[in-house]
Amino acid sequence: MAANTSKTASRIILAAGSMMCLWVAAALTGALYQANWSVAELASQYMVAIGMVKPLHTLVDYYTHIKGIEYLICVAFFVAFPVFFKYVNKAPKKVAAIK
Repeated sequence: MAANTSKTASRIILAAGSMMCLWVAAALTGALYQANWSVAELASQYMVAIGMVKPLHTLVDYYTHIKGIEYLICVAFFVAFPVFFKYVNKAPKKVAAIK
C-alpha cells in the first residue's frame, strides 16, 4: 500500500513539474517574441521593470551613474591591493628536503 501511494505521489509531482515547465517555456517564448527575439533586450526590460536599472535620459544621469561605479571600483581597489600586497610579499616557508 505504501509503495502504491509513493508511486501516485511521484506521478502527481512529475505532472505538476511538467506543467510548470511548459508554462515557463510558453512565458519565455512569448516574452522573447515581444522583445523581437533579443535576449539582451528582454533582460534589459526586466531589469528596468524591477527597478534594478533605471533608464538614463540625459548626459548628467549617465555621468552620475559612471561616477558612482568609479567610486565603487576605487573602494574595492583600496581594500584589495593591501591584502594582495601582503600575500605577495609573505616570506616563503622553510621546507626540509627529503633524502
